[in-house]
Amino acid sequence: MNRRTFVASAAATAALPALSLAQPGKTYRTAVVGTGWWGMNILGEAIASKRCKVVGMCDVDESLLNPAHGKVMQLTGDQPNRYKDFREMLAKEKPEIVIVGTPDHWHPLITIAAVNAGAHVYVEKPVSHTIREGRAMVKAARAADRVVQVGTHRRVSPHNVEGLKFLRSGMVGKIHSIRCFVHSGGRGNVGVPNSEPPPGLDWDMYCGPAALIPFNKGLHTRGFRNHLNFANGTLGDWGIHWIDQVLWWSEEKTPKSVYSTGSRYLPTGIMDAPDAQVAIYQFSDFTLHWEHRRFAGNNAEKHPLGAYFYGAEGTFHMGWRDGWTFYPVDGRKQPIHMEPSLNEPDQQNIRELWADFLNAIETKRRPVSDIETGHQATAISLLGMLSMKLGRSIAWDGQKEEIPGDPEANKLLARDYRGEWKYPT
Repeated sequence: MNRRTFVASAAATAALPALSLAQPGKTYRTAVVGTGWWGMNILGEAIASKRCKVVGMCDVDESLLNPAHGKVMQLTGDQPNRYKDFREMLAKEKPEIVIVGTPDHWHPLITIAAVNAGAHVYVEKPVSHTIREGRAMVKAARAADRVVQVGTHRRVSPHNVEGLKFLRSGMVGKIHSIRCFVHSGGRGNVGVPNSEPPPGLDWDMYCGPAALIPFNKGLHTRGFRNHLNFANGTLGDWGIHWIDQVLWWSEEKTPKSVYSTGSRYLPTGIMDAPDAQVAIYQFSDFTLHWEHRRFAGNNAEKHPLGAYFYGAEGTFHMGWRDGWTFYPVDGRKQPIHMEPSLNEPDQQNIRELWADFLNAIETKRRPVSDIETGHQATAISLLGMLSMKLGRSIAWDGQKEEIPGDPEANKLLARDYRGEWKYPT
C-alpha cells in the first residue's frame, strides 16, 4: 500500500457522490428552518441536486429570511411560503424533507416535530444541547421510521474516507493515544452592550426552550456558539467533528471516564464558554485527548486543527484543508500524504452528504451520518462540558447513558425548558 494507491482510490471515491446526484428520481417537498449562513449552504446543495422543491422557509429573523427567500426564488423560480414558527410550517406545507440549520438548542425539538410530521431530516451538528435530548431524537426517528442525517460531512469527504482506510490498514500500527484539537488565533475584545432586538427579530422565539436572556448583537448570528445558553462552546461545535472521526475509526463508542478543565482568559463580553479547554476521555483500549485554544493560533506546529493518531509505526494526522498525512517512526521513510477534495463555499462536503441522504431515503437504509452516530459524538463532547462544569472527573455508563451513583452529575444530562416548551423524552 502506498501513496499512489491511495490517490487512485480517492479519485474513485470522489466520483461516486457525483454519480448519485446525477440520477433522476422523485422530487421532494423540502423546507428549511434557519436561513442563516450554514442553513443556506445546505439548502443550496438540496437545490443543486435537482431533487428538491422548496415549499417552506422558516426563521425568527426577517433580515435573514427575506434575502434567503429572494435567493431561492432567483435560483429556482419557486415561491416558498415564509414562516416564523416551524410548527405552522410543518402543519401547512407538509414537507417530505426538513433541513434544521438553527442554533444548537433548537435542534432537538424541531427534528422531533419534523419526523413526527412524517418528514426526513437533515440536522446540523451538534445534534443537541444536552445528552438526553439526543437520545430522545434517536428514539423519535426510529419510532417514525424516518431518515435523519447529521451534518458531520467529514464522513464523506474523500480524504477522510481514504484516511480511515489507511488507519485500518495496519500501517500506523497499534494506536493507544489520540489527540483532537482546534487552535485558532485571537486576542479577545470587550464585547458589546445588551440592547433591544432589531425590528423583525422575534427574540423570545429565538430563545425558545432556553432561558430568555437580554438580546446582544454579539450572539446573533454566529456568536451563539460561545454562549452556554444556546450551545456548548468550541468542544460542542468543533469537537463533535473530530471526536466523530475517532468513533468512526474505533469499535468503542463510549468512554469509561471523562475529566475536563477549562476557563475564559480573554475579554469577550457576554460570552461564557471556555476559550481554552482540555478534556481526557479514557476508553478501554485508548486515551482520547481534546484541547482547544481560541487565542495565539498554532503557528508552532504543522497543523492548526484535526486529530493525531499515535501508533507504533508512526503518527497519522487527519485534517481538513491540509488533507491527511502519515509521519513514519522510521525517519528514513518519507511521509505519506493525501490532499483534500472540498466544495465551495466554505470548503465542505455537504454535496456528498446530501447525495447519501437522498439515497438512504430511497433505499430505506441508515445514512452514513445517522442520528445514532451523531448522538454518540455529540454526547462525548457534552460529557467534556459536563465534567468541566462540575470541576471533577466523572464515570460514564454508555449502555445506560448515565453517570453511575452520581445524582449531581446526572442532573446535567438534561435541563429545564422554559414556558410552553416541553423537554423531549
